[in-house]
Amino acid sequence: MAEQMTMKSLGGILQDYFCRRLVQQCQVSHQTIASYRDAFRLLLRFAEHTLCKPVTQIALTDLDAALVLSFLDHLEVERNNSTRSRNARLAAIKSFLHYAGLQEPIALSTIQKVFAIPMKRFEQPMLDFLSLKEVEMIMEAPEPNTWSGRRDRTLLATLYNTGARVSEIVQINCMDIGNEQCSEVTLHGKGRKQRTVPLWKRTSRIIREWLPQIERHPQGPLFPNRFGKTMTRSGVEKQLQMAVAKARQGCPSLLNKRVSPHIIRHTTAMHLLQSGVDLSVIALWLGHEDIATTHHYMQADIEMKRKALKKMAEPKTGVARFKPSRDVLSFLDSL
Repeated sequence: MAEQMTMKSLGGILQDYFCRRLVQQCQVSHQTIASYRDAFRLLLRFAEHTLCKPVTQIALTDLDAALVLSFLDHLEVERNNSTRSRNARLAAIKSFLHYAGLQEPIALSTIQKVFAIPMKRFEQPMLDFLSLKEVEMIMEAPEPNTWSGRRDRTLLATLYNTGARVSEIVQINCMDIGNEQCSEVTLHGKGRKQRTVPLWKRTSRIIREWLPQIERHPQGPLFPNRFGKTMTRSGVEKQLQMAVAKARQGCPSLLNKRVSPHIIRHTTAMHLLQSGVDLSVIALWLGHEDIATTHHYMQADIEMKRKALKKMAEPKTGVARFKPSRDVLSFLDSL
């Protein structure tokens, strides 16, 4: 109890962490802030229920390994979170406790036990992607005679052309279109990193036809919602699902496929790879910091593997016929 009296309140340390560490010093993105905020909302509510004390009375030392492990189990079992989400919440907690340990060394023994909690390993499924025909059917699905339909056609064409993350596509402003010909677009990626992506002539034409239909304020969104504000990520997802539902009527191969903005991003990468574009260029195109991330697309392309196999000469060894041994034990020993 005496130790807790000499320590800053958990709320004070948490506020310093978000305002000073994340915003001022690290200048992390809004998406990271939101992700970490949600992690601590869940953690503090869980701790309040588990410890039977109000959040204002929870101390830093209450966030011990036992509580954190119980919280992680709660996420997976009761909230049905994936292993990836579980690991993301744990990463947020460890990041905060690293900062808190520097502020309050007296809590280091508790914090070090939390640091010992490992990230859970999980199987990474093969990347899903669409064929060119499927993408074209989806892009042409929105109604061209309505304002929202023309916006969605422009958005989907830009999404496929750039391979942008959904968080990047909603942040595109009118000033991010490079020139009057609309031949390139600047994307604002993770870690406040920007990259410029060239646009196909078809995409450029679609954007040029779209621009007169919105208020071309430099800071205004290229893809506004019906109120003229920036679209949300869920808004993009909703419009995409509407387009996919309509596209399925004329494209049966889409019936059993899950389509999301990130699947469109995977599709762009796969089509670039199948066209012979180097992995390092694709990494720059997608905004990957580590080319190892881009390498997953090569592992997913079975056609490239078949082509590589055809270049290899098949072994000319004959096929040995099986001759059963009269002695069962000798047969089993030979296996």
